[in-house]
Amino acid sequence: MRLILTQPQLRAFDTVGNLAALREALAPYRGTCAADDIIVLPEHFAFEGDADGYRAAVSAIAAEWGCHVVGGSHHETREGRRLNTGIAVSPAGDIVGRYDKLRPYSDERAHVEPGELLGEFRIGDASVLVLVCADFWFGDLFYRTGETPDLVLVPALSVTRKSTPDYSRDLWRHLAVARAYEFGLYVGISDWGHPSALPKLFTSGVGGFADPTGLDPNRFFTATADAAARAFEVDLPALRIFREDRKARGFFWKNNPGM
Repeated sequence: MRLILTQPQLRAFDTVGNLAALREALAPYRGTCAADDIIVLPEHFAFEGDADGYRAAVSAIAAEWGCHVVGGSHHETREGRRLNTGIAVSPAGDIVGRYDKLRPYSDERAHVEPGELLGEFRIGDASVLVLVCADFWFGDLFYRTGETPDLVLVPALSVTRKSTPDYSRDLWRHLAVARAYEFGLYVGISDWGHPSALPKLFTSGVGGFADPTGLDPNRFFTATADAAARAFEVDLPALRIFREDRKARGFFWKNNPGM
Protein backbone atom coordinates (compact mmCIF):
# COMPACT_ATOMS: atom_id res chain seq x y z
CA MET A 1 0.00 0.00 0.00
CA ARG A 2 1.21 3.48 -0.86
CA LEU A 3 0.10 6.79 0.56
CA ILE A 4 0.32 9.72 -1.86
CA LEU A 5 0.28 13.03 -0.02
CA THR A 6 -0.37 16.27 -1.88
CA GLN A 7 0.91 19.80 -1.23
CA PRO A 8 0.59 22.00 -4.33
CA GLN A 9 0.24 25.76 -4.51
CA LEU A 10 -3.50 26.51 -4.23
CA ARG A 11 -5.65 29.64 -4.27
CA ALA A 12 -8.67 30.63 -2.22
CA PHE A 13 -11.97 30.68 -4.15
CA ASP A 14 -10.47 28.94 -7.21
CA THR A 15 -11.78 25.37 -7.30
CA VAL A 16 -11.05 24.91 -11.02
CA GLY A 17 -7.49 26.13 -10.64
CA ASN A 18 -6.98 24.05 -7.50
CA LEU A 19 -8.17 20.89 -9.22
CA ALA A 20 -5.80 21.60 -12.10
CA ALA A 21 -2.92 22.06 -9.64
CA LEU A 22 -3.77 18.81 -7.86
CA ARG A 23 -3.98 16.86 -11.10
CA GLU A 24 -0.64 18.28 -12.21
CA ALA A 25 0.91 17.34 -8.88
CA LEU A 26 -0.42 13.79 -9.17
CA ALA A 27 0.56 13.35 -12.83
CA PRO A 28 3.78 11.40 -12.07
CA TYR A 29 1.70 8.72 -10.32
CA ARG A 30 -0.86 8.23 -13.08
CA GLY A 31 -0.79 4.62 -14.22
CA THR A 32 1.30 3.45 -11.25
CA CYS A 33 -1.34 3.09 -8.51
CA ALA A 34 -2.86 -0.07 -7.07
CA ALA A 35 -6.50 -0.09 -5.95
CA ASP A 36 -5.57 0.01 -2.25
CA ASP A 37 -3.19 2.95 -2.64
CA ILE A 38 -4.55 6.17 -1.15
CA ILE A 39 -4.31 9.74 -2.44
CA VAL A 40 -4.99 12.39 0.21
CA LEU A 41 -6.19 15.81 -0.96
CA PRO A 42 -5.91 18.99 1.17
CA GLU A 43 -8.63 20.56 3.23
CA HIS A 44 -11.06 22.98 1.52
CA PHE A 45 -9.56 22.86 -1.97
CA ALA A 46 -13.13 23.17 -3.33
CA PHE A 47 -15.10 26.37 -2.66
CA GLU A 48 -18.46 26.17 -4.43
CA GLY A 49 -20.30 24.17 -1.76
CA ASP A 50 -21.77 21.95 -4.49
CA ALA A 51 -21.92 18.44 -3.03
CA ASP A 52 -22.52 16.77 -6.41
CA GLY A 53 -19.70 18.68 -8.07
CA TYR A 54 -17.34 17.92 -5.20
CA ARG A 55 -18.14 14.19 -5.32
CA ALA A 56 -17.71 14.15 -9.09
CA ALA A 57 -14.29 15.82 -8.84
CA VAL A 58 -13.02 13.41 -6.16
CA SER A 59 -14.47 10.40 -7.99
CA ALA A 60 -12.84 11.46 -11.25
CA ILE A 61 -9.39 11.46 -9.63
CA ALA A 62 -10.04 8.05 -8.04
CA ALA A 63 -11.13 6.59 -11.39
CA GLU A 64 -8.30 8.12 -13.41
CA TRP A 65 -5.54 7.16 -10.97
CA GLY A 66 -7.13 3.80 -10.16
CA CYS A 67 -6.90 4.08 -6.36
CA HIS A 68 -8.77 5.34 -3.33
CA VAL A 69 -8.95 9.08 -2.70
CA VAL A 70 -9.51 10.81 0.62
CA GLY A 71 -11.01 13.92 -0.83
CA GLY A 72 -9.82 16.72 1.43
CA SER A 73 -12.90 18.73 2.30
CA HIS A 74 -15.32 21.41 1.18
CA HIS A 75 -18.05 23.48 2.84
CA GLU A 76 -21.48 21.97 2.40
CA THR A 77 -24.95 22.75 3.76
CA ARG A 78 -26.51 19.67 5.35
CA GLU A 79 -29.94 19.84 6.98
CA GLY A 80 -29.64 23.60 7.29
CA ARG A 81 -26.14 23.51 8.83
CA ARG A 82 -22.97 24.65 7.05
CA LEU A 83 -20.22 22.07 7.65
CA ASN A 84 -16.63 21.43 6.62
CA THR A 85 -16.94 17.89 5.32
CA GLY A 86 -15.43 15.33 2.97
CA ILE A 87 -15.65 11.86 1.47
CA ALA A 88 -13.33 8.96 0.66
CA VAL A 89 -13.97 7.29 -2.68
CA SER A 90 -12.95 3.95 -4.21
CA PRO A 91 -11.64 3.60 -7.80
CA ALA A 92 -15.16 2.51 -8.78
CA GLY A 93 -16.63 5.75 -7.42
CA ASP A 94 -18.20 4.23 -4.31
CA ILE A 95 -18.13 6.35 -1.14
CA VAL A 96 -16.25 4.25 1.44
CA GLY A 97 -16.14 6.89 4.16
CA ARG A 98 -17.46 10.27 5.23
CA TYR A 99 -16.05 12.71 7.75
CA ASP A 100 -16.66 16.18 9.17
CA LYS A 101 -14.39 18.71 10.80
CA LEU A 102 -15.49 18.44 14.41
CA ARG A 103 -13.59 21.40 15.87
CA PRO A 104 -13.52 24.38 13.45
CA TYR A 105 -10.55 26.66 13.99
CA SER A 106 -10.46 30.37 14.85
CA ASP A 107 -12.22 32.54 12.22
CA GLU A 108 -13.48 29.42 10.47
CA ARG A 109 -16.14 29.21 13.16
CA ALA A 110 -17.85 32.20 11.56
CA HIS A 111 -18.43 30.14 8.40
CA VAL A 112 -19.07 26.54 9.51
CA GLU A 113 -20.47 24.74 12.51
CA PRO A 114 -18.88 21.78 14.31
CA GLY A 115 -19.61 18.54 12.49
CA GLU A 116 -20.60 15.15 13.88
CA LEU A 117 -19.09 12.47 11.61
CA LEU A 118 -15.82 10.99 12.86
CA GLY A 119 -14.07 9.62 9.77
CA GLU A 120 -13.62 5.91 10.51
CA PHE A 121 -13.54 3.36 7.68
CA ARG A 122 -11.39 0.69 6.04
CA ILE A 123 -9.38 0.68 2.83
CA GLY A 124 -8.05 -2.74 1.96
CA ASP A 125 -6.39 -4.21 5.04
CA ALA A 126 -5.97 -0.85 6.76
CA SER A 127 -8.25 0.82 9.27
CA VAL A 128 -8.34 4.56 8.58
CA LEU A 129 -9.16 7.60 10.67
CA VAL A 130 -9.51 10.99 8.96
CA LEU A 131 -9.10 14.09 11.11
CA VAL A 132 -9.48 17.40 9.29
CA CYS A 133 -6.65 19.83 10.11
CA ALA A 134 -7.16 21.27 13.62
CA ASP A 135 -9.02 18.11 14.74
CA PHE A 136 -5.64 16.35 14.72
CA TRP A 137 -4.63 18.50 17.71
CA PHE A 138 -7.39 17.09 19.95
CA GLY A 139 -6.20 13.84 21.54
CA ASP A 140 -9.66 12.96 22.88
CA LEU A 141 -10.87 12.24 19.34
CA PHE A 142 -8.56 9.23 19.14
CA TYR A 143 -10.40 7.66 22.07
CA ARG A 144 -13.73 7.91 20.25
CA THR A 145 -12.72 5.41 17.58
CA GLY A 146 -14.31 1.97 17.52
CA GLU A 147 -11.19 0.35 16.03
CA THR A 148 -7.55 1.21 16.46
CA PRO A 149 -6.58 3.01 13.22
CA ASP A 150 -3.55 1.93 11.21
CA LEU A 151 -3.54 5.20 9.30
CA VAL A 152 -4.46 8.67 10.51
CA LEU A 153 -4.92 10.89 7.46
CA VAL A 154 -5.05 14.65 7.90
CA PRO A 155 -6.31 16.92 5.12
CA ALA A 156 -4.98 20.31 6.23
CA LEU A 157 -5.13 23.97 5.37
CA SER A 158 -2.42 25.34 7.62
CA VAL A 159 -2.24 29.02 8.45
CA THR A 160 0.53 31.06 10.01
CA ARG A 161 0.93 34.54 11.44
CA LYS A 162 4.71 34.14 11.36
CA SER A 163 7.06 35.45 8.66
CA THR A 164 8.25 31.94 7.76
CA PRO A 165 6.64 28.48 7.78
CA ASP A 166 9.26 27.04 10.16
CA TYR A 167 7.30 27.51 13.40
CA SER A 168 4.20 25.69 12.12
CA ARG A 169 6.19 22.99 10.36
CA ASP A 170 8.08 22.11 13.53
CA LEU A 171 4.92 22.00 15.62
CA TRP A 172 3.14 19.71 13.16
CA ARG A 173 6.20 17.47 12.78
CA HIS A 174 6.53 16.97 16.52
CA LEU A 175 2.81 16.33 16.95
CA ALA A 176 2.74 13.79 14.10
CA VAL A 177 5.66 11.85 15.58
CA ALA A 178 4.10 11.93 19.06
CA ARG A 179 0.74 10.68 17.77
CA ALA A 180 2.43 7.93 15.73
CA TYR A 181 4.33 6.65 18.77
CA GLU A 182 1.61 7.11 21.36
CA PHE A 183 -1.07 5.29 19.39
CA GLY A 184 1.06 2.99 17.23
CA LEU A 185 -0.01 4.15 13.76
CA TYR A 186 1.11 5.93 10.61
CA VAL A 187 0.24 9.60 10.09
CA GLY A 188 -0.11 11.23 6.67
CA ILE A 189 -0.74 14.97 6.26
CA SER A 190 -1.66 16.77 3.03
CA ASP A 191 -1.66 20.56 2.99
CA TRP A 192 -1.64 23.64 0.82
CA GLY A 193 1.91 24.41 -0.29
CA HIS A 194 3.78 27.36 1.15
CA PRO A 195 3.17 30.21 0.42
CA SER A 196 -0.34 29.67 -0.94
CA ALA A 197 -2.16 32.93 -0.29
CA LEU A 198 -5.36 33.22 1.70
CA PRO A 199 -7.25 36.50 2.14
CA LYS A 200 -5.46 37.26 5.42
CA LEU A 201 -2.67 34.74 6.04
CA PHE A 202 -0.26 32.39 4.31
CA THR A 203 -0.18 28.62 4.52
CA SER A 204 2.85 26.75 5.88
CA GLY A 205 3.04 23.51 3.92
CA VAL A 206 3.12 21.20 6.95
CA GLY A 207 2.52 17.97 5.03
CA GLY A 208 4.46 14.79 5.58
CA PHE A 209 4.51 11.20 6.83
CA ALA A 210 5.20 9.97 10.37
CA ASP A 211 6.47 6.38 10.62
CA PRO A 212 6.99 4.86 14.09
CA THR A 213 8.40 1.55 12.84
CA GLY A 214 11.97 2.56 11.94
CA LEU A 215 15.07 3.17 14.01
CA ASP A 216 16.56 6.18 12.24
CA PRO A 217 15.47 9.32 14.17
CA ASN A 218 15.96 11.39 11.03
CA ARG A 219 13.15 9.42 9.39
CA PHE A 220 10.53 9.49 12.12
CA PHE A 221 8.89 12.23 10.04
CA THR A 222 9.51 12.86 6.35
CA ALA A 223 8.21 16.22 5.17
CA THR A 224 6.55 16.70 1.83
CA ALA A 225 8.54 19.98 1.79
CA ASP A 226 8.53 21.64 -1.64
CA ALA A 227 7.16 18.61 -3.49
CA ALA A 228 3.63 19.07 -4.83
CA ALA A 229 2.98 15.37 -4.16
CA ARG A 230 5.02 12.61 -2.57
CA ALA A 231 4.45 8.87 -2.14
CA PHE A 232 5.20 6.84 0.98
CA GLU A 233 5.15 3.09 1.54
CA VAL A 234 2.77 1.84 4.23
CA ASP A 235 4.11 -1.39 5.75
CA LEU A 236 1.24 -2.88 7.76
CA PRO A 237 3.17 -6.01 8.87
CA ALA A 238 5.92 -3.76 10.26
CA LEU A 239 3.27 -1.79 12.15
CA ARG A 240 1.91 -5.01 13.68
CA ILE A 241 5.41 -5.92 14.89
CA PHE A 242 5.86 -2.43 16.34
CA ARG A 243 2.58 -2.72 18.21
CA GLU A 244 3.41 -6.15 19.62
CA ASP A 245 6.72 -4.80 20.91
CA ARG A 246 4.95 -1.85 22.51
CA LYS A 247 2.43 -4.20 24.14
CA ALA A 248 5.20 -6.40 25.52
CA ARG A 249 6.71 -3.37 27.24
CA GLY A 250 3.38 -2.08 28.53
CA PHE A 251 3.26 1.01 26.33
CA PHE A 252 0.73 0.22 23.62
CA TRP A 253 -2.60 2.03 23.78
CA LYS A 254 -5.70 -0.15 24.13
CA ASN A 255 -8.78 1.36 22.58
CA ASN A 256 -11.16 -1.55 23.08
CA PRO A 257 -11.31 -4.91 24.88
CA GLY A 258 -10.61 -6.73 21.62
CA MET A 259 -7.11 -5.28 21.27
